[in-house]
Amino acid sequence: MSFTITDKQKYILITSNVEKLDASNAPDLKSELVLLNKNGVNKIVLDLSLTKYCDSSGLSAILIGNRLCKDSSGVFVILGLQPNVKKLIQISQLDKVLSITSDLKSVEKMLD
Repeated sequence: MSFTITDKQKYILITSNVEKLDASNAPDLKSELVLLNKNGVNKIVLDLSLTKYCDSSGLSAILIGNRLCKDSSGVFVILGLQPNVKKLIQISQLDKVLSITSDLKSVEKMLD
């Protein structure tokens, strides 16, 4: 499976199991995010530790998750950015919009 979803009680952790977040799997991520949001989930952590590449469709999925959580007064956090993905997010200036952290300990502090 491309994405693993784990209920951490305070938040939902979505782990990306793909090396490339692109047009072949970004729609799956989008649909998971929309479904979680419809079920009342508004605290989502997206772990991209295993993802080394992301294209515009991957960024679009990430932004949808961010918007859905923000619109329902929640939080959307990304962690484990690999250098290439981090660079893409910085170039597109999304590092100013997205909540990005390096590890789960920081996430727990953010959500307390």
